[in-house]
Amino acid sequence: QVQLVESGGGLVQAGGSLRLSCAPSGSIATINVMGWYRQAPGKQRELVATITSDGSTNYADSVKGRFTISRDNAKKTVSLQMNSLKPEDTAVYYCNAESVVGSRYWGQGTQIIVSS
Repeated sequence: QVQLVESGGGLVQAGGSLRLSCAPSGSIATINVMGWYRQAPGKQRELVATITSDGSTNYADSVKGRFTISRDNAKKTVSLQMNSLKPEDTAVYYCNAESVVGSRYWGQGTQIIVSS
């Protein structure tokens, strides 16, 4: 079964930057929306940012102005540039993709730890 594979997580100090990337492990259908979600310990998974195939973006209020989502439609990849990171950004970040035929794909998650 095709999955999404994330990379770029790690440990960073507050104020620092990280870039997450996500790519499919195999062939998948044309993708409509791609996005990033995160789940902090003891909390529900929440949306971080999404981007449609025509480049329209949506961000959680907590990351607006600090995070930037981008995608490569031909490669079916999505990235998340995270700047000015805060300790409250600490979470497991998951990549998500929804195909035009309704299939939904998730990554295995990558840990981000922001130290104060």
